[in-house]
Amino acid sequence: MLEVAVIDTAGAAAASLEPTRSRLLAALGEPGSATTLAARLGLPRQKVNYHLRELERHGLIELVAERRKGNMTERVMRATAQSFVISPSALGGVAPDPRRGVNEFSARWMLAVAARLVQEVGTLLDRAARAHRPVATFTIDSELRFASAADRADFSAELALRIAELVARYDAPHAPGGRAHRLVVALHPSITRNPEEPRTPADRGN
Repeated sequence: MLEVAVIDTAGAAAASLEPTRSRLLAALGEPGSATTLAARLGLPRQKVNYHLRELERHGLIELVAERRKGNMTERVMRATAQSFVISPSALGGVAPDPRRGVNEFSARWMLAVAARLVQEVGTLLDRAARAHRPVATFTIDSELRFASAADRADFSAELALRIAELVARYDAPHAPGGRAHRLVVALHPSITRNPEEPRTPADRGN
């Protein structure tokens, strides 16, 4: 089972989002059969079987075992990944295109760039799996608090300068045998507590 799988077709995306199939997909983090799932989720076994066939058809679950039970063979299924991400490619022509409306201070352009990141890394993972090779990636995920908007602006300017210096130092567009890499850097406010929600001890100081 993969840690994360990327869903890149409209059919698979629709199957994963349908409420009953979404529940079954979540339950199949551990192997289960139509009988055990029906009992756990309070659904008719025939209905569970129908939805399992659809999930299997789209590659979201897989057969891990078969066992005889009386006159029937029980199929034990499992999700193909612990979690799933839907690629913008599943949206076809309405997927966001970061080549339109380039604006480094636009949150919507950030979303378009992030969407492309999901799509491209998903494609790389698929190709790497078929070639039985790893994907060379590097990720930093950090959080910091600025004392003021001016500090945030100064940080952004300095970060852009340092990155430009590194790119100038290492970029070798004409190197024989070299390979292009995409660099994405994003800075956005952290999600804060919804003011309508009651405060908890963990919220203190935030």
